[in-house]
Amino acid sequence: MPKSKMMRTKKVNGAIHLEGSDNVFRDLGFPEEEAVNMLARSEMIIQIKNILDDRKLTQIEAAKLLGVRQPRVSALYTGKLNDFTIDMLMKWLTILGKKVTIQIEDQVVA
Repeated sequence: MPKSKMMRTKKVNGAIHLEGSDNVFRDLGFPEEEAVNMLARSEMIIQIKNILDDRKLTQIEAAKLLGVRQPRVSALYTGKLNDFTIDMLMKWLTILGKKVTIQIEDQVVA
């Protein structure tokens, strides 16, 4: 995995632009530890939604498969990031037949 990209200012044709980092939550000003967690959860939520969409499951069918009630699936589809923990999302991905791996690297010190 490439080292973290930091947000930077760039001048193009006389106009100043901000080029985002590799983490939108960092760019929005969240503390690093929170930004990393939020990015991981959002990536897992996107994967889960894509799998459920590919299988053409209704929210009720998805809820039954995941062992939750339909409002939990609705929260997933409406992007309520803070309603979900990493371990819950990992469990759901496993139920959906996915292998979840975690990669740990040294941080880039700016």
